[in-house]
Amino acid sequence: MSSFSGNPLPATVLGYPRIGRNRAMKKAIEAYWRGELSAANLQRTVVDERRAVFETLQSAGLTDVPCNDFSLYDQVLDTLVMVGAVPPRHRDLGLNALDTYFAMARGTAEVPPLEMTKWFDTNYHYLVPELAPDTEFTLDLSKPLQEYRQARSLGLEARPVLLGPLTFLHLAKVAPGVAADFDPLTLLERLLPVYEQALAQFAAEGVHWVQLDEPVLVSEQAQAELVLRRLGSLPERPKLLIATYFGSVREALPILRQAPVEAVALDLTGPAESNLRDLAGAGGLPGKRLVAGVIDGRNVWAADLRAQLARLASLHGLADEIVIAPSCSLLHVPLDVSLETGLDPDVRCWFAFARQKLDEVAVLARGISAGPQAIEAELQRNQEILAHRAASPITRDPAVRERVAAVTPADEHRAVSYPQRARQQAERLNLPSLPTTTIGSFPQTQALRAARGRFRRGELGPDGYAERMRTEVEHVIRLQETLGLDVLVHGEPERNDMVQYFAEQLTGFVATQHGWVQSYGTRYVRPPVVIGDVSRPQPMTVEWTSFAQSLTDKPVKGMLTGPVTMLCWSFVRDDQPLEETAQQVALALRDEVADLEAAGTAVIQVDEPALREGLPLRASDRPGYLRWATAAFRLATSGVRDNTQIHTHMCYAEFGEILSAVIDLDTDVISLEGARSHMSIAADLSAAGYPSGVGPGVYDIHSPRVPGRDEVTRMLRQALEHVPAERLWVNPDCGLKTRDEAEVKSSLANLVAAAESLR
Repeated sequence: MSSFSGNPLPATVLGYPRIGRNRAMKKAIEAYWRGELSAANLQRTVVDERRAVFETLQSAGLTDVPCNDFSLYDQVLDTLVMVGAVPPRHRDLGLNALDTYFAMARGTAEVPPLEMTKWFDTNYHYLVPELAPDTEFTLDLSKPLQEYRQARSLGLEARPVLLGPLTFLHLAKVAPGVAADFDPLTLLERLLPVYEQALAQFAAEGVHWVQLDEPVLVSEQAQAELVLRRLGSLPERPKLLIATYFGSVREALPILRQAPVEAVALDLTGPAESNLRDLAGAGGLPGKRLVAGVIDGRNVWAADLRAQLARLASLHGLADEIVIAPSCSLLHVPLDVSLETGLDPDVRCWFAFARQKLDEVAVLARGISAGPQAIEAELQRNQEILAHRAASPITRDPAVRERVAAVTPADEHRAVSYPQRARQQAERLNLPSLPTTTIGSFPQTQALRAARGRFRRGELGPDGYAERMRTEVEHVIRLQETLGLDVLVHGEPERNDMVQYFAEQLTGFVATQHGWVQSYGTRYVRPPVVIGDVSRPQPMTVEWTSFAQSLTDKPVKGMLTGPVTMLCWSFVRDDQPLEETAQQVALALRDEVADLEAAGTAVIQVDEPALREGLPLRASDRPGYLRWATAAFRLATSGVRDNTQIHTHMCYAEFGEILSAVIDLDTDVISLEGARSHMSIAADLSAAGYPSGVGPGVYDIHSPRVPGRDEVTRMLRQALEHVPAERLWVNPDCGLKTRDEAEVKSSLANLVAAAESLR
């Protein structure tokens, strides 16, 4: 076996986190946006943080490293720039290249940003390319070459990573104003020459290998044979690694076997373990190198090294060479578990973050190269950790398991149908037509974050902290009353994150201090980890919701995060089916819903933005997932009286494939993203026969621009073409946590004025 550069260690990674040490990239980019950091200093930070990543990979024993996986915002946006597909509305702003890049990501006062949605079935969000029949492509390889040259200057033979042309076109959408039946894939013949030019330029630069990421091959194979044949047949090019991940390639395997490329990366973890069986059944990858993704790149558990060593041994003879790697880019896990000094050491040893996964890959590579005896000490320590976790009483709670076993079908359904509930809720709430509300959170100021930090460090006592939060809740209630909103929220000042906040109050979860993972752009989250059976020791939100309700006669929503989102945005157990954990979380939330209702809360919102995200990539696996996912939501919400209104919220995803499941949730109101996708969701829900209240967002909260009253009115008129006025709600796309108060006040004032003008 050999590695991509000839190094004797047969190991690599497909990508690495790019958030920087201590979230350096977030701080630098946001400082640039505020005008506090120059473009030159931002670039210096980029270079420094890239160097730190290269040095980390090198220190782990890897000289075969990826480059061009570092990004200022998003790798799909980087590809859009590389192929020259900047939308005219952004190109015509007359900005420099950097500010044009950020205008596509965030919008400006003049133009909206690109739509944003989930990257396959992960919680990472990418910016959606907008393509039209007249889109022309031109190559700009400056960023990939810059990163390659930096790696080379450090003595590393780097492998530029490019998003493949098939995946790029499959992820794209039709540009505004273009006929909906236009298929971006028809632009393939126009796009391929740009990739051919890129490979030629890399060859001229002396690049040995290029990694083409084509995760779409897991679910779509149209034109794959053409693309791989065209690019693989170029006379002057680097060697090609075609990287697939997030699932089984199944139908694409024969195409990959026959393609004139030198290497293929396959995910061999979780459900994608079937790739191993399919590979053996097909006769392997003759004449090719197999990059074997045996370390889970999407979860944080320490791998079973002995089991993975045996799996690698079973690959013998299925490819000319085997290179060991994580299953996908390590973008999806935190940086380094050694930073988590606040975690119980007996639990911390169960985890492997990105830095530890490098070590796992390197250990396995040594075991394959020098034999298992060379890593016997590491294997023994690893087995002790796995045994310790399996035997820990933390993992199993008999009371929780008995309660799950006692669930009946009746527990998963409301007593009466929506039309009957709607009449009782209308009588109780007495709302106007086109009722206005927000999604939940209000701006989290620096002062609020500082108060939470002081409380966490013990510098602010519980009473002082509670008083500070109550002051903020009252401010938010008064602001909403002044603006004229109809259904209020308490603003969630006490919450650090919509998942972490609950995870810290539920048994079976642990939270990290430094486990940041990129969600989109400069938005990072700290996913908690499910380490055992889940239950709710005491009420989590009732006190705050009741306090807010005591300040106003208008209804205040209780705000919870749904069971599917709790799991999709956490690192979940790998020792039991996800469905079982979802039932446990649903029962804990059911208790909270019951306590909110008993306290007089008339409107309870249980957010499920991750329902679409969890959808398996393969169509055959989807019915089973949707069955248990919708059942878990209903289990959490179906114990209320008919006149209690249940809302849910979803955002930034392609809902077309799950509209029947959205209906099966049996909510009274759903709010979801509508502004960036030009209200298409209203038409989709109408066509699917969605029977309940709908709030398609009219205010894109991920952009700093303030939507005008006329703009909001226009969007509402579009929605009214598909949703009757008695079922239409008026709200932003998502929570307002990331915006400042001045933007929020102006935007919500326009939102309320637009609703009033149409009543």
